[in-house]
Amino acid sequence: MALNVNAIVEDFKHLNPQDPGTWPALPKIAAWLAILVAIPVAGYFLDTQGQLEELDKGAAEEKKLKDEYLDKKKQAVNLDLHRQQLREIDTQFGALLRQLPNRSQMDALLVDINQAGLGRGLQFDLFRPSPGESAREF
Repeated sequence: MALNVNAIVEDFKHLNPQDPGTWPALPKIAAWLAILVAIPVAGYFLDTQGQLEELDKGAAEEKKLKDEYLDKKKQAVNLDLHRQQLREIDTQFGALLRQLPNRSQMDALLVDINQAGLGRGLQFDLFRPSPGESAREF
């Protein structure tokens, strides 16, 4: 069976869009195939593509939330240990703080430092403490 391209082209040229029932078989089949392909493609671009993007966003959000959950769970599991360590640090800090001189002992400490330096041949020009405490990050 030989394919006559000119006859096919003529079939498509003389179609009446107002009366598709009178079309030859090949243009009818081509129109049905175009409709069958166009509807799912249009549905994908108009509806499904947006839903797939939302699904991807939801999956990314789910992963982020799962990671946050696991981090918080690890912290919660070790919470008692962290509290115990904090109590130990507070105790050690209090003990170290008690070893520091208070304001009334500061003058005597400066005199002792000066005497120790003089005893070793050092001479101090000026020894002035800073005007107050300064808060810094560890």
